[in-house]
Order: sequence, then C-alpha cells, then structure tokens
Amino acid sequence: MSIFSRFFKSKKKSRTTKAAVKLQQPNISATKVENTPEEIVVEPIDHDIDALYDILVDIEGADRLVLKASKLEALTLIRSNNRNQRILGLQKIVYENPTLDKLPKDDEIPTLLKEMMDYLANIMARRSFEDELEKRISAKMEENHQDYIFDIKKQILKEESSLKESSQSLAKLQQLEDKNKIHLTKSIMELLRPENLSEIIGQERAIKALKAKLSSPYPQHLILYGPPGVGKTTAARLVLQEACTQPHTPFNADAPFVETDGTTLRYDPRGIANPLLGSVHDPIYQGARRDLADSGIPEPKPGLVTDAHGGILFIDEIGELDDTLQNELLKVLEDKRAYFDSAYFEPNDPNVPEYIKKLFTEGAPADFVLIGATTRDSYYLNPALRSRCAEIYFEPLTPKHIETIVLNAAHKLNAKLDDEVAQIISEYTIEGRKAINILADAYSNALVRQENDMDNILITKEDIYTVAQVSRLTPFITKKASDTSEIGKIFGLGVAGFIGSVIEIEAIAFKAHEKGKGILRFNQTAGSMAQDSVFNAAAVVRKLTNEDIHDYDIHINIIGGGNIDGPSAGTAILIALISAITQKPIRQDIAITGEISIQGLVRPVGGVFEKAYGASQAGIKTLIIPEENAKDIPPDLHGLKVHPVKTAQEALAFAFDKI
Repeated sequence: MSIFSRFFKSKKKSRTTKAAVKLQQPNISATKVENTPEEIVVEPIDHDIDALYDILVDIEGADRLVLKASKLEALTLIRSNNRNQRILGLQKIVYENPTLDKLPKDDEIPTLLKEMMDYLANIMARRSFEDELEKRISAKMEENHQDYIFDIKKQILKEESSLKESSQSLAKLQQLEDKNKIHLTKSIMELLRPENLSEIIGQERAIKALKAKLSSPYPQHLILYGPPGVGKTTAARLVLQEACTQPHTPFNADAPFVETDGTTLRYDPRGIANPLLGSVHDPIYQGARRDLADSGIPEPKPGLVTDAHGGILFIDEIGELDDTLQNELLKVLEDKRAYFDSAYFEPNDPNVPEYIKKLFTEGAPADFVLIGATTRDSYYLNPALRSRCAEIYFEPLTPKHIETIVLNAAHKLNAKLDDEVAQIISEYTIEGRKAINILADAYSNALVRQENDMDNILITKEDIYTVAQVSRLTPFITKKASDTSEIGKIFGLGVAGFIGSVIEIEAIAFKAHEKGKGILRFNQTAGSMAQDSVFNAAAVVRKLTNEDIHDYDIHINIIGGGNIDGPSAGTAILIALISAITQKPIRQDIAITGEISIQGLVRPVGGVFEKAYGASQAGIKTLIIPEENAKDIPPDLHGLKVHPVKTAQEALAFAFDKI
C-alpha cells in the first residue's frame, strides 16, 4: 500500500504494494487486470498518481504535506475518490497555488502528470545539488577552521616556547634601542631654512609668478629654471602652504607635497622597480605579499604619483629624468591615473582582493600638480612635457642678496658678525645654500676660538678666510670693471646655464712689415663661432675706418681661453679691433653683447637677462645690448644703465671717450 493511501485512507481500489509505487511516465490507456481473490482492477494512471503522492511525502514529509495541503485548500481534493479532483489537489500542492480551481479533463491528466513529474524532478535535482554544495562548503569550512586552530596552536607554542632569544640577539636589540635614543641637533640647513616667503631673498618676481599659477582655481604644471641654491624647492613648498588657505584653490588643507630627485629615478621596462609611477610585484619572481603569493596573485604598488594625489609632486633636477620616464610621466598627467599590468592577473579569479582588482582595472588615482626644477637648459626636457607646463625662471643671486641671506642666518644663529663678513662671503659664492654653509663653518671656528661661549659668538673676517683656505675657496668674481680706459680691451658677455659672466676680450695691432701681408691671429680654443665673429668684425672695420686689416699684424685674444658658444661677441670684437688699430681707448665700466653683421648692424642675441647679471657681478655700470633685445630686461636691472643700439656706430659712441 502506498504511503499516501495509508495516510489519507483512500479507497481500496487505489491501494497498491510498495513495489508498485514507481515514478513512471503516465499511460493514457488503462489496462484492466482480471480480479483475483487477492487483487482488484487497478489502472496504470492510478499508479502514477499514487507514485506522485509518495514523492511529495518524501520531499515534504507526511506532517508538513498535510499542513501544506490544508493551507492550499487541497486537503479535501486529495482525499477525494474522484481522479480529476485528486489531480487538481496535486496541482495546488506541487505548484503551491491555491487559486487553481479548474478540474482537468480525463484526456489532460497524462500530460498534467508528466508536467508535474518534470517539475518535481527539477526540484529534487536542485535540492540534491544544493545538498552536495552544502556538504562541500561545510567540509571547506571545517578544513579552514582546522588550519586556523593549527596556526593558533603554533603561535601559542611559539610564545610559550622555552627557546627564548639568545643573549647575543638581546644584546644587539639593546644596542639598537640605545642608538634610537641618540639624536643629534638638526642640520644647519634645516635650522636656517626659510619659514615664510619673505625669507626667500632675491626671487620676488619668480615667487609672484609661482603664487599666481598655484593659487588659481586652475593650477598649472610648472617647470622652475635657475641656478642651484636660490630657493626653488622651498618656494614651491611655501607657496603650496599659502595656496591651501585660499578658498578658491582645489588644494585641501592637508594637500601633500611629495618631493623626489630626478637623478635617482630610472625607468624600469620590467615594471618591478618604479618608485615614481608604481610597480607590480609578481607572486613568483618579485615576491608579492605572502598571502597573495600563495594564491598566485600579483601585488601592485602605487608610486609617488599616487602619493601626490590632490597635492604637488616636486621633482628636483627634472632635467636628469630618463627620457622614457618623462614620456611615461606625460601619460600620467594626461590620464590622471597610473595603470598597472601583469601576466599573473586574472580578473575572474574570486580570490583576488577587491582593491587589487580595482587597481588593475581602473588604475591608481594620480591627479596632482607637477613642479619640476632644473639647473639645466630647457633643451634637456621633453618638448611635449614642456608644452604642458608653465615655465618660471629663478634669478641668480647678487652680492647684495647673499649679504642679506648671511645677515638673516646670523640672526637665527644668535651670532654677531664683524664688519665686512657678509660682504666677504658674497665674494666667494652666488648660492644662498653655499653662503650659509660658509657661515656655519665660520660659526664653528668662532665657537672653538671663544672656548665654546655660545652666548657671545662673534664671527670675524679671519674666521671666513680660515674657512676659505681650508675649503680651497676662490672668489667667484675675478674680473672687475675699472674707471680707467684702455686701448684694445673690452668686456663682452657670455652665459653658461643660468649664470651670466663677463668675457675679457683684448686686441693688439702692429703695422705689417710688408703692406697688404699682415697676419690675423686668434686663439682657436674660443671656438668656431667666435672665429666667424672675428671675420665679420674685420669686414666692418674697413667699412667704418677705411683701414685694411691686411696692413696690420693683429692678434685677438679671449682671456682665459673660454669657448664662446654663439656669435654674441661680434660687436665687442669689432670695438676691440677698431681700438687697437686707431689707438682709441675704450671705457672699462661698460660691457657689450650683440652679433655683428657684415653690414655693421647689431643683431639680437639670447641670454640677455643672465648676461646683465654677470655684468652687475663684475661691477659694470653700463650695458650695451641690441635694440631688438630692449624688452628682454627692465632698464634699471641690477642698477645698470642699459643702452639698446641698432648699429655699430651707436655702439662705438658709448664705448670710446671720443670717436
């Protein structure tokens, strides 16, 4: 007898043995079985109905099935002797739908039975799969739990182990802790570093430009040019601090200032050692974090561009940065993100942590303002990088600037300076950093000389000279202007990097032993450009003086033998030649720059601003420049009288006492 038949007390004709209860496809035709003393006539479709009820009992359980049938208003139907009502009751239970009320027709019953069997088969298959999955999950949880318990036991055993640290390791630990307690005083550069923008001397124009470009709602990437030791890094840091207080700037109050040096950064094509852009530690070769390596997961390491997100990335000596790295940095500036790549990354691996997946798929944020500083010419920078940056030039420091820096530093050191100490230091350097180092050395000498009396330190000229002798310092300026005019001698101007300098040019002329067979000599070390300037000047001499240089033995010399990279000495060479031939003296308080054309025109040259600085350093009072360079410098720069000229005749008028 079926489970359902016994439970619901159905009529005897629906009874069947347990062996007859099988899940089979319904058969439309009913087969009659002859009556015997033990059996009655049972149609195959009734077997299918009983089998379906038994399956429901197996799935739901007898008690739950009765309760479910009652809730679904199917209890009366499944106890009915009517086959159609029982099928309707089955439908309500199987589909859990109490609203079904249409009695199926006889010819529909086989199809309905098949559909319900398929439906129950799917349910049983799903439950079987869920049971298997649940078993696997439980087994895995148990395995992880055992591993966790094992790790805890190991940790406890390690902590309680009798194998304590050796006396040697404990002694080394004590040495390390003792060293950590020792702190030297901060460096002199840290003590004397400017704390506000007013302490940065001689860079008023550069700082004004820097503030305008960083304190804007749309801050710009910048490249700062200038000689070393003039305050480029400090100015950038202090301007950022000030910009953070402005309500209209995008910088937060805690905006980072990340500083690095281009000389230490190199491009790594393998992508495993790139502190600037970031790198990827693969799990096999580069040793990712242990838990990641065990799972074969690469670990991306964001670089300085991400550390600087929301602030400033300052790259000192950016001109030394590798060309490929400059191109990579350019891409980061455009994308405002740094991307990572690894052959070991599998985006569909469920074990990959979400932050690693995010770094690989979206990249690391890198929205910052780039400030690069360099002591080299713009030629060394990627043109594409330069085109995305505003450029600011920091000016070389004058002796007056150096003196001010020395006086400010002495005040912070609580030291007094003897007369002329600041002025003497300014003769040995044009770098603020170097001037402070000289002062610090002299401070130490004075402290020893005064038997460590730190309350009354007096730095004398002898202290400065002692430092200069020990450090083998030589005066930075060796060429000085004079109020006495000289024949055949003139000051030209050159520039190296961002520092202008005075070039001493001298010429001497003698009547040739044989007319028309004079010799022109010029020191070859000055370079081919300077030699071309000599030939151009020689042509103009004849035009202006009607003198043929071939009637003279002429020797032109660049004192010091320095290489002149450019034609800017042409006008100075012309004036020296005319002075040597005509014996007219040249003023020694003027300096001149400008290319000379064979038609006697003074053509424009580069580096006029830096050359004016060099002239000022040498004590020059008057500067003669090409007319086309007149707008390159203010007329009163460094206290110089600047005279723009268009022709050689105009230059001669300023150079000679009389023409």
